[in-house]
Amino acid sequence: MRVAKSAVQLLLLSTAKSLTQGFVHKPSQPLRGAVLASAFATRSFSSSASSLSKTCLSSSATADMCIATDSKSESNPLLKEWTNQPFLLPPFKEITPSHFPPAFEAAMKAHLDDLNAIIDNTDEATFENTIAAYDRAGALLSKVSSVFSNYCSSLNTDELKTVQTEMVPILSRHSSKTYTLPGLFEKIQAVHDKRHELGLNSEQIRLVERFHLDFSRQGAAFTQEEKEEYANIKAKLASLQTEFAQNVMKDEESFEIVLKKEDMEGCPDSLIEAAKQAAVERNKGDDEYVITLSRSLVEPFLTYSSRRDLREKAWREWSRRGELSEDRKNLPIALEILKLRKRQAEMHGCKTFAEYQCKDLMAKTPENVMELLENVWERAKVSANKEREALEAYCKDIGDDLGENGTIEAWDWRYYAEKVRIAKYDFDESALKPYLSLEKITEAVFCVSNQLFGLKYVRRDDIESYHPDVDTYEVRETMEDGTDKLIAVFIHDNFARKAKSSGAWMSEYRGQTKNLGDAVEMEGIPIISNNNNFAKSGGPTLLSFDDANTLFHEFGHGTHGMLSDATYGRLAGTNVLTDFVELPSQLMEHWLEQPEVLKKYARHYETDEPIPDEMLEKLNAAKSFNQGFETIEYTSCALLDMALHQLDNYDDFDISKFEEKELERLGMPRGIIMRHRPAHFQHLFASSHYAAGYYVYLWAEVLDADVFAAFKESGDIFDAETAAKCRKYIYSSGNTAPPDELFRLFRGRDPEIKFMLEKKGLV
Repeated sequence: MRVAKSAVQLLLLSTAKSLTQGFVHKPSQPLRGAVLASAFATRSFSSSASSLSKTCLSSSATADMCIATDSKSESNPLLKEWTNQPFLLPPFKEITPSHFPPAFEAAMKAHLDDLNAIIDNTDEATFENTIAAYDRAGALLSKVSSVFSNYCSSLNTDELKTVQTEMVPILSRHSSKTYTLPGLFEKIQAVHDKRHELGLNSEQIRLVERFHLDFSRQGAAFTQEEKEEYANIKAKLASLQTEFAQNVMKDEESFEIVLKKEDMEGCPDSLIEAAKQAAVERNKGDDEYVITLSRSLVEPFLTYSSRRDLREKAWREWSRRGELSEDRKNLPIALEILKLRKRQAEMHGCKTFAEYQCKDLMAKTPENVMELLENVWERAKVSANKEREALEAYCKDIGDDLGENGTIEAWDWRYYAEKVRIAKYDFDESALKPYLSLEKITEAVFCVSNQLFGLKYVRRDDIESYHPDVDTYEVRETMEDGTDKLIAVFIHDNFARKAKSSGAWMSEYRGQTKNLGDAVEMEGIPIISNNNNFAKSGGPTLLSFDDANTLFHEFGHGTHGMLSDATYGRLAGTNVLTDFVELPSQLMEHWLEQPEVLKKYARHYETDEPIPDEMLEKLNAAKSFNQGFETIEYTSCALLDMALHQLDNYDDFDISKFEEKELERLGMPRGIIMRHRPAHFQHLFASSHYAAGYYVYLWAEVLDADVFAAFKESGDIFDAETAAKCRKYIYSSGNTAPPDELFRLFRGRDPEIKFMLEKKGLV
């Protein structure tokens, strides 16, 4: 899956200790934020504007910008100590959009004070007075922006969107300023030059090198004129990426298909109930049902609706997100982003943005990325074309009319694939859902976490969060001496709602660190959040197997954050290279498929009967079914991403025509389109984090399949010795060592692709 960074985190990559990693997401999900859309772009928090006044924040190289703010800054909950809050959690219910601008103003000033204290220190630059101090700098800014990023993903009102839009260039300018403060990079450079002579341990050397690289990639060594140009590029990118993400969110938020009961023909009860719930939330009539562009509604509708005309209508709107309104055209925005990234790359001496991006990834070069993608692509094409032929043969056998062309269209594939799955494997996925209630799958993932790593989850119903649907847990572990230790706080936000970004993601309210300075120990305990978008119904929430997989996936990211055991915030948790960050998440998915887990936790929501052995056997037999389609959907996105970012000229460039020609060149199988088309490809255009990097899910899939093979080779999927090594090298080490080295420490060798190909049925 992908690791996505929010705009806030990207803007503040090294300006605050916990902001080097943003949101982490599934490739099947749109970027929210992340934790894949721009944190400034797609979410908000409702509040009355009646008490707002105007506060102006100065932004260098731009005019002063005025934002409506709460004039009573002394009572601002974001600036007060949170000592009266359990675990120093944010005072969620006290926070409104008006609090953020003055809080950011104070936090940015405090951050600059921290940095100037490093610069003004007349002692010789050392690891402690420069590097460790820099890692601690900006604690208040980290605190404010982490809350803001999460609010922007999980709650969304026009008030906060306004704050987002106006704060983006201000924060971008602040970020640029922190990299160009006279004397700061020189001090980091001085420590970097003698890092091997200072008696530092390997983690400390890694931290020095990462900070030096962060500064270098942000233009710290540029001339003054180049620094000003680079700051302008970053500010413009931040605004464009925000606008892109807001446009997608508006399309997803505003579009709906209103149906009658007879229009839901073929749909299972769980989908009908979810569509009714969506209608209730939108104040529709008692006899009406609503399908939105939420993936949790539109994909099941495309899978089960027997109304081909309605499937086509839903699919066409879904595939045109980012282009649904003349007022919200994302392709021109995307083109401008591509041009700015190209200039960024040139300023770093690279011919293309793909070259620049890959330099700080495990892949190292675009050529290495393409070797993996093309290997899988050619195999997947063969499988997908065979799958389409099987679907068309099925249609012919049952006498279904596919129109003049007689071919499977994109709005047909999921529908007929489900029919063929039932016919071929006697496996009806809708019959599986009653055994996959949200309650039991959550219990299952907690149990897996306990059996692997000894973690216990204590639900705290007394802690009030930002929405009634949100659950909060203490995460504890019994230590060898018998004491009970708090490991993390876990926030679980599972349901789709109108004011929330679509998709699924992991984020942090507070990252793990031991480099606390004068702060209390609790400040180093991580607060980790998982967000999903499951369709809520009037009764128990029943998940598809893909939904359950998503929950396990995001929990893998969450575990990566919760089990972090780094000394320094910059190296902690998910602050790893992008093509490694999806390893912990995708690895966790494997346990959902295991009979030991399903037999215990896949239980009927009404009778509590365990899933029948026969159904498990059919599920396992059908596991690789339709893998060609799914691999093509994803890999086409990754290939187009690399193709777009390997161009060295965007004059007179038309993204739509390029998309069409590139897919034709690749031999895109008929009846399939990219899972994320350019106008709503938020991984690419709502932030730069996954740009020329969407391939990382496949790269990490090679790693996760190989790691899980080690558990299978042990003869026990919960083998204690293997789990201990997995915790140490995969989930706890963060960025304290190079990722390829961590993999070799776990596996004893470099990764092998065969396990991934076997898993996908592409051998």
